[in-house]
This record gives sequence, C-alpha cells and structure tokens, in this order.
Amino acid sequence: MRKSIVSPSTTTATPISDLWRDLERIARVEISSEDEGFPIENALGKKVTEGWRAATTGPQLIRLHFDEPQTIKRIHLQFVDKTSERSQEFAVFAGAGSELKEVVRQQWAFSPNGSTEEIEDYPVDLKGVTTFELRIDPDRSHDPQLSQSYASLQSLKLA
Repeated sequence: MRKSIVSPSTTTATPISDLWRDLERIARVEISSEDEGFPIENALGKKVTEGWRAATTGPQLIRLHFDEPQTIKRIHLQFVDKTSERSQEFAVFAGAGSELKEVVRQQWAFSPNGSTEEIEDYPVDLKGVTTFELRIDPDRSHDPQLSQSYASLQSLKLA
C-alpha cells in the first residue's frame, strides 16, 4: 500500500458557483408569460437579481430546450414572495424531446409574516436531457381561473 499524509489546506474543492451551467448560453427558453420588469434572464443567470415574474395570474410554464443533451446532477430552485399569503406548487419535468418524466413536485405555503422564501436543492441523476420544464401553480387554494397570484422565480440553477 502506498500512503501519504496531506494537509487539508492543500485540497481544493471546485466552488459551487463554478459548477452551475450557463443556461443562457446552452439553452433556448420558452415561457408562458413574462412581466417586462422581471424577464426570465434574471432567474437563469449566475448573478443575484430580482428574478422572473409572470405577466398574468395563474399557472405558468418555463421550458428549457438544450442545444445538446445534458447530464444534470443538481437542481437548485429559489422562490421569494414577501407580499402574499398563498400555497404554491411546482413540478419539474425532464427528458428527451416530448418524452418528459416528472422529477419532483413540491408544495410550499408563503406567508408575509413568516415563510417568504423557498429554496429547494435536489441531487438528481438525469442523463440525455434535451428538455427541462418547470411548471408553477402560484395559488393551489383556488380555482386556477380565479387566481389573483403571479408566479415568480428568484433563481433556477442546474449543475
């Protein structure tokens, strides 16, 4: 057996920020709506911004079409709402072309006096992904046709 003792300071890990994919460069995005002041680019970049917000109420869709098939090992989502009390649900789908499979589904209750931020970080093992889809229903406590809530996304990162 060959063995050596190394100092912990000599090992360097790749910073998480360097692992995130440049989604603006490697994918084309489709969205169901967009508030002019909060474009989707705000939520897909590596810089901290105000994020994306829909221009219309009710369920929304964000779909990424990758230029080349991707292997995705991590999904990081951040949602922020400091103003309304509501129960939101999102679902992530991924796959090749139109053959999408549900990866995760999560509900969260926002409250201005309590829970104002949802951060989800999922380790995954997705191979050959050409399409990534995020569906957001901003108000699960209603009939979608009567919704007064706007979907928003602070950040979407993939590694």
